[in-house]
Amino acid sequence: MIPQSFIQDLLHRVDIVDVIDRYVKLKKAGANYVACCPFHAEKSPSFTVAPTKQFYHCFGCGAHGTAISFLMEYSGVGFVDAVKDLAQSVGMKVPEPERSEYSQKKASETHDLYGVLLEAARYYRSQLKDSPRAVEYLKGRGLSGDIAKRFGIGYAPDAWQNLDQAFEDYGAKPLVTSGLVKQGEGSKRYDVFRDRIMFPIVDVRGNVIGFGGRVLDKGEPKYLNSPETPVFEKGRELYGLYQARRAIHDAGRVLVVEGYMDVVALAQHGVGYAVATLGTATTGLHVQKLFRQADEVVFSFDGDAAGRRAAWRALENSLPELVDGKSVRFLFLPQGEDPDTYIRQHGKDGFEALLGSAVPLSRYLLDELSSRSDLASAEGRAALVSAAKPLVTKLQKSAFRAQVLHALAERARLAVGEVEALCGLAASDAGARARAAPPPLKAPRAKTAPSLPREALRLVISAPQLAETMTDDQRRLLAGDPDYAPVAGLVDRIRDAGISTTGALFQALREWPDADLYESFAGEVLEETASFDDARADLEGILGKLELHRVEAEYGELVSRGVSTEAERERFNALRAKLGELKGGRRVGNVPPV
Repeated sequence: MIPQSFIQDLLHRVDIVDVIDRYVKLKKAGANYVACCPFHAEKSPSFTVAPTKQFYHCFGCGAHGTAISFLMEYSGVGFVDAVKDLAQSVGMKVPEPERSEYSQKKASETHDLYGVLLEAARYYRSQLKDSPRAVEYLKGRGLSGDIAKRFGIGYAPDAWQNLDQAFEDYGAKPLVTSGLVKQGEGSKRYDVFRDRIMFPIVDVRGNVIGFGGRVLDKGEPKYLNSPETPVFEKGRELYGLYQARRAIHDAGRVLVVEGYMDVVALAQHGVGYAVATLGTATTGLHVQKLFRQADEVVFSFDGDAAGRRAAWRALENSLPELVDGKSVRFLFLPQGEDPDTYIRQHGKDGFEALLGSAVPLSRYLLDELSSRSDLASAEGRAALVSAAKPLVTKLQKSAFRAQVLHALAERARLAVGEVEALCGLAASDAGARARAAPPPLKAPRAKTAPSLPREALRLVISAPQLAETMTDDQRRLLAGDPDYAPVAGLVDRIRDAGISTTGALFQALREWPDADLYESFAGEVLEETASFDDARADLEGILGKLELHRVEAEYGELVSRGVSTEAERERFNALRAKLGELKGGRRVGNVPPV
C-alpha cells in the first residue's frame, strides 16, 4: 500500500505534459496541449492535456487520467510500477509500508528470485557463444546475432548441473523456487533445462521472470517452460511484449502467435508487434493486457484441429473484454505453415498481406456456430440461437453486441427482439434499468433547478481548492439535501486527501466505489477555462440558492401549520428575517412577525 499523501505529493511534483510528451508528441493549443490519441486510431487530434489541471482526456475514446494512469495504460505497467517510475524521475523515494516478518520474508524471496533468474539468463547467454552447434541452429532458423541479443537468447548445455558454474551455492533454495533446479531422491539436485535454446521471459518492466527452452534436435517436450512461481504466472504474461511495445504502438495492432520462435522470426523480418502465450490458452487477463497495448488484436493459429481449439478458447475469453473501438481477428495459416516458416518464405509484405485477410471475431463466431447446425431447418436455426446464447451474453452492452445480435437474428430468421428475448438479454437489460436508481444529479426534486446540483459538482471537480473555501455551515447545507449529497461527499474526500488539482482528484477516484459518477465529468472539466475566483463566485451563488430553498421550505411549513409555542415563534421570526436577508431586503409574504 502506497500512502495517498505520497501519491498526491508525487502528482504535485511531476508535470503531466513532460511525462506524456516523452511518448506522444504534444502540440500547444491555447492553454492546453493536443495530440492524436495514443489509445485509439484517429487522424485529427482529440487527445488533450491540461497542465493547469494535470489531467488528460480524449474526446474521441473517452480515455482520461493523470500521469500515473497514462503510464499504466500506455506502457501496460501496474499501478505500483507506474508510481515508482514517476517517483524516480523526480527524485522521490516511494515509502515502504510497515511489513510483518512474514511479508518481509516474502518480499526478500521475490527479490532473490529476480536476481537468480537474471544471473541464469546471463549464464545461458554466455554459453551460447561457446556452443557452435546452438549458434548454427539459430542461423539455420534465419536469426541474426542482433535479434538473438535483443531477445536475450541463450543456450543451456547438455549436462545435469550446468548452473553449478553460475552460482556459488548450487544448493540455494531460490534455484528450486525459480524453477531452474529440481530436487530428486536423496536430495540430489539437477538442472531443469538441458541442451536447449533458452528464451528468457521478461515482464513489462524488463525483469526476467522465467524461461522457455526449445530442443535443438528431436526430443520431447519440444518446448519446456518454467513452472509458475511467485514472480511468474502463465495466465498473465506474454512472451515478447517487453520488446514489442513500441512496434505495437506504431502498428496499432498486436499479433498473438503460438511459439517463441514465431515471435523472434517475425521480429527478424520486420514484424515486431508479435507476442506469444506461454504454453497455456489465452486468458481474459491476457486479453486485458493486450487491449491496453492496442485497439486491434489478431490471433494467429495453425489451421489444424489444435489450432482451431486454441482459437475458440481465445474467442471465448475475449468476449467479456470487447468494447466499442476494440476488435479481435483470427488468422488461420495454410496447412503445415506457421508464422516462422511463412514469413521466411514470403517476407514481411507477404505475411502482412495474409494478415489483412484475418477474420473478424463476429464473423468467425457466427460462421463456426452456423457450421455446426443445419440452417435450412427450423431445428437447426433454433440450435444456432441456443449455441450462441452463452457466448453473446458474455458481451458487454454496446454497439458491437447489437451488431452481433442483428447478424445472429438474420441467420436464425428471427427478429432482433426475439433473439434478445431467447438469449435473456432483453429481460436482463430491463431489469438492470429497473434496479439502477437514477443518480440524484439527473432527477433532482422539483424545488431545485435541475442543473444546479450537477453544476456544483462540476465546479468542485474542476477546481478542487473550492472544498477548502467552504464553511462548515455550507458543507452541512449540502449534506442536508439528497440532490447535493454527491457534492458533500466529494468535498469531504478532497479535504481528507489534501487534493488541490483535478488530476490528483481523478487519481484518488480510482479507490472510490462511486467513481463513475465523478468520472462522467472528465470532458467537461477539461474544457472549463473559468478562473478560480469566477468558479468560487458561481459556487457561492448556487449555495445561496440552496439556502434560500431550504429556508423557504421550513418557513412555508410553519406558516401552513401555524405557530403555537414560544420556540416556534422565535424560529418563525428568525426564518422571516433570514428570508429577507437572502432576498436582498425584499418583503417576505403578507405574514407579519409574531
